[in-house]
Amino acid sequence: MARRRRKRPAPVKPSISFRTNDQIRVPEVRLVGDNLEELSKIVGKTIESDVYRTTTAISWAEQMELDLVEISPKASPPVCKIIDYKKFLYDKKKKDKEVRSKTVKTVIKEVRFGPNTDDHDFEFKTRHAKKFLEEGSKVKAYVHFRGRTIVFKDRGELLLLRFLQELDEVGSAEELPKMEGRRMIVMISPKKKKK
Repeated sequence: MARRRRKRPAPVKPSISFRTNDQIRVPEVRLVGDNLEELSKIVGKTIESDVYRTTTAISWAEQMELDLVEISPKASPPVCKIIDYKKFLYDKKKKDKEVRSKTVKTVIKEVRFGPNTDDHDFEFKTRHAKKFLEEGSKVKAYVHFRGRTIVFKDRGELLLLRFLQELDEVGSAEELPKMEGRRMIVMISPKKKKK
């Protein structure tokens, strides 16, 4: 009789969570935000960016029909804002997405040689590597030594040095070719274009 496999529950994505209203358990909070003037009008006294009792801040948030949201829980006392929580989460996700889109993603393209690569193959691969570097990708070039070809390490090194020389105008080596197992590897970064 075959055993039934139990389905694993889907992994839960960590959601962005901030403590709000009654979840804030500290006795005092530092109140900040753009809507403190508006709050002053509702409450009837001047409210500035300062430390207040948590219960008082929550009651003010309820009067404005908004939420007291803990922005910086590790501060002493924790920093809070009186805002619409759902709008705050939406804006935060939007900012995070914008930051992620602006980060530079490094793409590494590989070019493989053998120790006995002929001139035509070398030129073909050099043209491709030049195109990759012009697009802004890094190039990882390596000579793979199979079986007894490991005795031709010097040939492999000369091949990679010639490769670096051909790509000198569009890229620069991060370091000289080095052996890693049965491969001699060199990483080439694209040169910054002058504006």
